Amino acid sequence: MSNENRWIQRLQNLNKAFKRLEAACDQDEYNELEVAGLVQTYEFTFELCLKTLKDKLTFEGYEVNSPRETIKKAFEMELIADVDQWLEALESRNLFSHTYEDDIAKQAIALIKEKLEPMLRACVGNLNELAKGA
Repeated sequence: MSNENRWIQRLQNLNKAFKRLEAACDQDEYNELEVAGLVQTYEFTFELCLKTLKDKLTFEGYEVNSPRETIKKAFEMELIADVDQWLEALESRNLFSHTYEDDIAKQAIALIKEKLEPMLRACVGNLNELAKGA
């Protein structure tokens, strides 16, 4: 499979995952199981977004060997808008492993809905625009 096909195919999967994340973010109230689902859906979508960015960068001829390198190069290539927010999202994965604690669960929900989902929306939009021209 060519590098172009790989990133385009991964983008199709990312679009499906992002739709699930949007649906999960649409709720106002969450029970314990729904919090876990929201967090897991976000984590899966974030990881898939990083892999899609990495595949796109590889297709463009760049070698990135870590999520941090991927984020920095994606910012340079204007695939993402806020490198600091993406690096914080990378670090926030530790927070999400403690969502069994109510206060942390509330923080995680707010973070995903207010900052992380919009951040991913912008990136997915950018990637979809590039795919149209591919």
